[in-house]
Amino acid sequence: MERPESELIRQSWRAVNSSPLEHGTVLFARLFSLEPSLLPLFQYNGRQFSSPEDCLSSPEFLDHIRKVREAEPWGLRSAKHCLCNIVLQMTRYLLPLQTVGESLLYMLEKCLGPNFTPATRTAWSQLYGAVVKAMSRGWDGE
Repeated sequence: MERPESELIRQSWRAVNSSPLEHGTVLFARLFSLEPSLLPLFQYNGRQFSSPEDCLSSPEFLDHIRKVREAEPWGLRSAKHCLCNIVLQMTRYLLPLQTVGESLLYMLEKCLGPNFTPATRTAWSQLYGAVVKAMSRGWDGE
């Protein structure tokens, strides 16, 4: 990834991280609206949520959002951990990677507003595409 694209990703991630719970909730709300079958993935202490709203307001899920949002997307280890978990779960539930990517772009667009430029969209799309491609080949050594 070229320097301007990586800087766009860093800047936009810093802006989104200013309110991690709000922005994380936007991402997961979109994910649940596109793929309601994901709701069973998020259980805490054996509790199944009856609706996305119930899940999105639970303290355990908010803690999950906080942890996910603390990961730096440009750090390989963080991206690898978060996205590997997503892929394992998607394999189980047959969720297309495009849905996760679309939810990420949706969150960025809603949260950044006019600062989510076409160049920023392209940079994030390229990053997400590169991570998905690497994951589809498998992670060496782990």
